[in-house]
Amino acid sequence: MKKLGLIAGGGGLPVEIAEHCGRSGRPLFVIRLKGFANEDLASYAGALVGLGELGKCLRALKRAGCEAVCLAGKVARPDFSTFIPDLRGLAVLPAALAAASKGDDALLRVYVREFEKEGFEIEGPQEVMEDLSLPAGPMGRVTPSEAQEADARRAIDVAREIGRLDVGQGAVVCGGLVLAVEAQEGTDAMLARVADLPEHLRGRPGAARGVLAKAPKPIQEMRVDLPAIGLATVQGAARAGLAGIAGEAGRLLVLAREATVALADELGVFILGLEPAAP
Repeated sequence: MKKLGLIAGGGGLPVEIAEHCGRSGRPLFVIRLKGFANEDLASYAGALVGLGELGKCLRALKRAGCEAVCLAGKVARPDFSTFIPDLRGLAVLPAALAAASKGDDALLRVYVREFEKEGFEIEGPQEVMEDLSLPAGPMGRVTPSEAQEADARRAIDVAREIGRLDVGQGAVVCGGLVLAVEAQEGTDAMLARVADLPEHLRGRPGAARGVLAKAPKPIQEMRVDLPAIGLATVQGAARAGLAGIAGEAGRLLVLAREATVALADELGVFILGLEPAAP
């Protein structure tokens, strides 16, 4: 197995990947992004690197003998006015600034190309861990009605459309009505907004209605920043009175899989994988 360099942002995904590598015996080196990476990753061989320290990151990966790189976890868009890059980071900065004005996906592509220029193979989290992806059909015991599945399909269409503009990856639809779309605030904040809407629009405890859907942007680099759901997503959907969560099979990551499905069953929230639409 190729030694993996894990570029770790925040949240539970990088920890899951690191634990998987430990269980499978895959050699691992972790680049912990300063201010974002989970403290649990400090026990792994690796280095602490600032967002602007691209040169330091590349040197550390090469010294460690890494052949492949996986970018995983949450990273807030940097404030470039206070950005402190090293020399390699400074060389990339003009391209990063230009890409940032086009959206997050364009910005990520700039850095993916830098790793590829140095000979690293880029692996998506779903390639490192094959059981991360949402399967087709319902997960768990809760299944959607025909009306709820129709809301799921419309929500995915809306998510793909805002993704085409590199805006976000999620949308909420109830009874065919679009209640919310995701932008820079993220999924949890979007669901909190939905929870503040009148109950007749979104459902209520005991009479859940509406679906959250997440889908990758049609323009997206599929090896990085795939949409994801987890325990917080299920909790947020339930608090918002939604009936379920949907995504494109194979194109949505399900974090803490067993615990997430168990919580969804407990709260009566379905998780549904639909076959991806044609481009």
